[in-house]
Amino acid sequence: MFPGQGSQSVGMLDSFSAAWPVVAETVQEANAALGFDIGALIAAGPAETLNLTEYTQPAMLLAGVAVYRAWQAAGGATPVRMAGHSLGEYTAYVCAGALDFAPALRLVRLRGQLMQAAVPEGEGGMAAVLGLDDEALRSVCREVAGGEVVEAVNLNAPGQVVIAGHRSAIERALAAARERGARRGVFLPVSAPCHSSLMAPAAEHLGEALAAIEIRPPVIPVVNNVDVATPETPEAIRASLVRQLHSPVRWVETVQWLAGRGIGRLVECGPGKVLTGLARRIDRGLAAVSLHDADALSAALVGEEA
Repeated sequence: MFPGQGSQSVGMLDSFSAAWPVVAETVQEANAALGFDIGALIAAGPAETLNLTEYTQPAMLLAGVAVYRAWQAAGGATPVRMAGHSLGEYTAYVCAGALDFAPALRLVRLRGQLMQAAVPEGEGGMAAVLGLDDEALRSVCREVAGGEVVEAVNLNAPGQVVIAGHRSAIERALAAARERGARRGVFLPVSAPCHSSLMAPAAEHLGEALAAIEIRPPVIPVVNNVDVATPETPEAIRASLVRQLHSPVRWVETVQWLAGRGIGRLVECGPGKVLTGLARRIDRGLAAVSLHDADALSAALVGEEA
């Protein structure tokens, strides 16, 4: 599993770079592909720049690929399925052999630029809502929209949903959600309203960019966000990535899909522990581990041997 925006942090690859040469090599490869020192941004910040979506997206793709390469170099098991949350789906396609690393980095940076351009910085956003069921939150969003956009866009776990849209509408939705019994509502460090209908213009331009990039059938099936399916042809992958940009991330169903096919262990490749925590909430029968630093990767390898 590969995380998306929101899991980034300054210094997120430090321990890996010290322990695994392939990580530093991957950072240099990314610097060359992008034409600027994204490794320095990840290592030293500032966080305000790293959190801008045009930088967050290539940074998170780089981090996920680097950690997966470290996992491979350390002798970690080859997965039978892959999945990524939002931006993490691109990371999954790179690691599954469908996308080459360098063009994928440039593509997701463009994706971030298109998303930011669709809604000026400061006008849109995303927020997590805890403790309210999906339909109740959708009802809240409809009631408070007031001619603006606010929608449930990341269905992450039972009682944990992310909403996105115009910032003012999100603020109204958070207040109304608390009145309906939500335990908590908090804005996320994401500068664009990802997966909302506000992204439709960006998706059209993204489709043009995707048409110019080589995509191959993945060596390892990737479960996508928008259909909870494993598209195999380049055409189907392109189409699903375009729709993904302005459609909800169906993460609960994705994890259930994996569990329903006999998969019992999930490994989160990249910074943070978000997807590991969500998996445990979705299905307590799943074993889930996060490779959030070099020590965690080493411990996960010991767990495999056990």
